[in-house]
Amino acid sequence: MNPLLDFSGLPRFAEIKPEHVAPAIEQLLAENRALIARLLADDAQPCWQDFVVPMEDANERLARAWGPVGHLNAVMNSPEWREAYNATLPKITQYYAELGQNLALFKKFKALRSSAEFDGLSAARKKIIENELRDFRLGGAELPDEQKVRYLEIQERLAELSSRFSDNLLDATNDYTLVIENRDELSGLPDDVLQTAQEAAAAAGKTGWLFTLKAPSYIPVMQYADNRALREKMYFAYGTRASELGKPEWDNSALMDEIVKLRGEESRLLGFANFGELSLASKMAESPQQVVDFMRELAQSARPFAEHDLAELREFARAELGLKELQSWDVGYASEKLREKRYAFSEQEVKQYFPEDAVLPGMFKLVETLYGLRITAAVAPVWHDDVRFFDIRDATGQLVGQFYLDLYARNSKRGGAWMDDVITRRRLTTGIQTPVAYLNCNFSAPVGGKPALFTHDEVITLFHETGHGLHHLLTEVEDLAVSGINGVEWDAVELPSQFMENFCWEWDVLRGMTRHADSGESLPRTLFEKMLAAKNFQIGLQTLRQIEFSLFDMLMHSNFEAGGGKSILQLLDEVRAEVAVLIPPAFQRFPHSFSHIFAGGYAAGYYSYKWAEVLSADAYSLFEENGVLNPDVGARFRSEILAMGGSRGAMQSFAAFRGREPSIDALLRHNGLLKTRVTN
Repeated sequence: MNPLLDFSGLPRFAEIKPEHVAPAIEQLLAENRALIARLLADDAQPCWQDFVVPMEDANERLARAWGPVGHLNAVMNSPEWREAYNATLPKITQYYAELGQNLALFKKFKALRSSAEFDGLSAARKKIIENELRDFRLGGAELPDEQKVRYLEIQERLAELSSRFSDNLLDATNDYTLVIENRDELSGLPDDVLQTAQEAAAAAGKTGWLFTLKAPSYIPVMQYADNRALREKMYFAYGTRASELGKPEWDNSALMDEIVKLRGEESRLLGFANFGELSLASKMAESPQQVVDFMRELAQSARPFAEHDLAELREFARAELGLKELQSWDVGYASEKLREKRYAFSEQEVKQYFPEDAVLPGMFKLVETLYGLRITAAVAPVWHDDVRFFDIRDATGQLVGQFYLDLYARNSKRGGAWMDDVITRRRLTTGIQTPVAYLNCNFSAPVGGKPALFTHDEVITLFHETGHGLHHLLTEVEDLAVSGINGVEWDAVELPSQFMENFCWEWDVLRGMTRHADSGESLPRTLFEKMLAAKNFQIGLQTLRQIEFSLFDMLMHSNFEAGGGKSILQLLDEVRAEVAVLIPPAFQRFPHSFSHIFAGGYAAGYYSYKWAEVLSADAYSLFEENGVLNPDVGARFRSEILAMGGSRGAMQSFAAFRGREPSIDALLRHNGLLKTRVTN
């Protein structure tokens, strides 16, 4: 049996091969189309059980077959997987576009919405039907036939372009290696980074130390290498990935222009002025202008702090490091030196206290305390030897959810960190279907037989992705389309993830998840206090950087014409001139690696990180008021936010938890951006 067609349990990763993809997906697409034809041929009044449920079952099977394919392409990328994925992607894209354009299906849903049955449905099922009606309109169901053809062409081309963007970035990142044979050129780099680089060189049959553009290799060079020429070389290579300044076959320039142009055309077909409006039609924010105003208001709050941060860094670099002019490749290095001097600790010192085998149990204990759960290691087929698998059970021992954990960077894995769903909770005739999630990161693997060591930033990343995972796994909704993260407005989906980050700054949490790599001692309170004092170090610069990306994204999708008189890079320059205080060099090609908006789900939605941060900071303030490990508040967060999934609007869920609508004050306080703070 084709393992992709086995829906009896977890994916059979040990058996799934690229050659299984086409036959499985083609069979499911044929079955689904036959089912839809039967449903449309039925003249009976559509009802939930006979109309919605069969279609839900069929589309879930397709999603559960295609999900592992996309996942393996992302984490075990190879020419064979890439070919299998890209050859089948247009068929998947076409199917969903056809579904969204099917006027007869749309009419069936409208008939169900106006039927007597609708009033008696649960709130979750009503929400699903309302979402379907909205999505049919956004999917072009009401377009004339000739425009439907064009809409379908656009969807297929956008899927192809996004996949190529991702492939180009992965190839360009993997292609670059730098071997240093003289140890003197590597002064300042920590021992564990050097050991990893030495092992990488040996594995490649080279002598010396091998560095790459993957985060665990690149970031320490930029942060610790005393060799300024080395930092500049690495910065240039990283900042020009997948651009016209590298290999032509991996240049994303033309892809970006075409993606933005096609999104604009798609939006106009559907009656929207621009893609920003189309994107926000299913989000909390009401208009592109509202988002732009929110970002500019936040920029005004952050700018004085950012200007202070930069002036201070430039003066320190001049006086202490002999750098007359601070360049972009000096910022990480000078910032780390300034942090060490001011707060008397280094990131590397902190890293020694966060071995994986202390961090994971500590994080699990937090989740168990807040939500009354138990997390234990379990066994499942996996795609790589590094992958681990866990069960989540409630106080009675009942299985609530399961998740895979894939923590380390490797050549076959795309960069960044992300959560994705494997199986979604729903009620079946046999009982409740257990939800399952993937949690993926790109941390340094263990070296020298010792557990992997995480920086505090990596611990925060792990908590962030776990927050997404809990949103998916702790849902109590029993209808697929609004269960877990399904149906949640995109600009609220970061609430549970950013909420979890706050616990990384709590002494009662951290002290139980630390152990020095050599001495075995827990994190000293004095070092924690230094970390806390440094928490908002350069927060002005960091905030403006996020605002820069968010504004660029929204303006590119609402107030910009691709192929017009202005290029994407020129637009970014304008945004930087408006909000940034630190301008990178002219050769830097950030958009060419901006996967979030060109190959992910964040197009005209990158602002959601800051938007949701307002929600998450304000939600966390209730814990601060009542005790950060308070299980009663934890139970309330679980029941009003996590359990509800997309079964009601995110603002309703927030207000049900917090007792009011959100305020920006908690975010400004957490980030040290309140105007009452004195800078010196």
